[in-house]
Amino acid sequence: MSENTSSHPKGLYVLYSTEMWERFNFYGMRALLSLFLVNALAFKQTDASILYGGFLGLSYLTTMAGGYISDRYLGNRNCILIGGLIMAIGQIFMFSSASTFEMDLSLAQNLMWGGLFFLIIGNGFFKPNISSMVGQLYRKGDNRLDAAFTIFYMGINTGALLGMLICPFLGDVKVDGIRVLDAFKWGFFAAGTAMLIGTISFYFLKNKFIVNPDGLPVGEKPFSKNDSAPVDGETGKAEFSPKSIMGAVILFFILVFTFHYFFITEEPNIIKDWIYPVIYSSGISLAFLIITDKTITSIERNRILVMYIISFFVIFFWASFEQAGSSLTFIADQQTDLHFLGIELPPSSVQNANSFFIILLAFPFSWLWIWLNKRGLEPNSPAKQAIGLLLLSLGYLIIASQIKDLGHNKLGVIWLIVMYLFHTMGELCLSPIGLSLVSKLAPKRFSSLLMGVWFLANAAGYALAGTLGALLPPAEAVVGQVNFPSFLGFEIHNLYEFFMLFVTLTGLAAIILYTLAIGPLKRMMHGIR
Repeated sequence: MSENTSSHPKGLYVLYSTEMWERFNFYGMRALLSLFLVNALAFKQTDASILYGGFLGLSYLTTMAGGYISDRYLGNRNCILIGGLIMAIGQIFMFSSASTFEMDLSLAQNLMWGGLFFLIIGNGFFKPNISSMVGQLYRKGDNRLDAAFTIFYMGINTGALLGMLICPFLGDVKVDGIRVLDAFKWGFFAAGTAMLIGTISFYFLKNKFIVNPDGLPVGEKPFSKNDSAPVDGETGKAEFSPKSIMGAVILFFILVFTFHYFFITEEPNIIKDWIYPVIYSSGISLAFLIITDKTITSIERNRILVMYIISFFVIFFWASFEQAGSSLTFIADQQTDLHFLGIELPPSSVQNANSFFIILLAFPFSWLWIWLNKRGLEPNSPAKQAIGLLLLSLGYLIIASQIKDLGHNKLGVIWLIVMYLFHTMGELCLSPIGLSLVSKLAPKRFSSLLMGVWFLANAAGYALAGTLGALLPPAEAVVGQVNFPSFLGFEIHNLYEFFMLFVTLTGLAAIILYTLAIGPLKRMMHGIR
């Protein structure tokens, strides 16, 4: 059967649009969350940062369960529909919270917790399944896959751009410099509406377009005919022994209490003290369980270990990148001159520069990899991700240099935008390439589950982002009069030191990962780039 290898299947664009509407929902709500918590629900800024990290982390922790349920029971398509509907319900709760906080703060806080719960569960069903379906539209080893995931990633950021443009426009409103708190609900309403549009459109388009190169449906219920039939020479079904499962469960609980012991502080916080340990422990335990599967060959084991090693470094990328919705939003709100091209930007909209740059640069980066590949110059996937970490570090270095001698003046918003440009280029080198790498390296019987492992690395990064975001020093602080936050024994007194923390973390991670990429990781991938 001949294929057009220069174009992409129409199913890619159906998945693109579905993911676009879901990301509108997620990022639109995310842009407002920290400001809503502090200004409407009376949260302290540090608590809001920790909750933000916990919410993002749990949103990706549940992808593990979503991937498992899909692989074993429901299939990708059903999980996407279920997840979309649950997230729409979550936004109804958020709308209700933003509608009641002035009358009953306690009720509004409880509604907010309910909304976040539904959003976390829904994202767990939705996220790993739509990403893994992209890879299933192509044959194993198709050289269009990196380009396909870059296009798909542009869909993610088209939705993020629209969500962080429209939701702050409706929900982050100021009149004469005073924030209109009642407006938050309309931002959440817009997010929920987008989620419904995406879910309904996927329902009607999935049967016609979501098919593999042979025209067979992709993402239906698994193992419906022969649950152990080999696929492309691979074993069709995983075999976890009771001993391995019990070992993973025991390891999980040991790690939870170990992390809890190290995280406990004088100020108890259930998210930091218990949720973060659960997130970190889940990723390690699942990684252990998969690698003990009896059906894994030595080559498959090496490739899976490559994913685990890269996932570790990805944690530092997302811990730094995801300051956008917490500490960087607070900096935009309190310490930045937001006038840009004759208008004053809403603080929550500044992070939208990232989505704008992704849409601007996604296709050029896709073409760049193809151009380099034709000339034999394309870096392998781990090296690309190391470059992504380095670009993130440079973004923070640029803004650190601008803030160093600023004194009591406000930071020009253009420098936040320049920082987001470098962060975006880093993201394009790391995130879509990582999704593609999982599709290329993962045995098919683990496709959604290993996608869940990849997102667990994201979850761990987001949890660490909450911890690091809480280190943001007070906007107005005097040495000797304020207890400054500290990290590994070092006090952080000002924004320069805060930004240099991220320069150091991501810069070191970039150097180490690149060294591994051109050596042992290259060999362990057994010919896959």
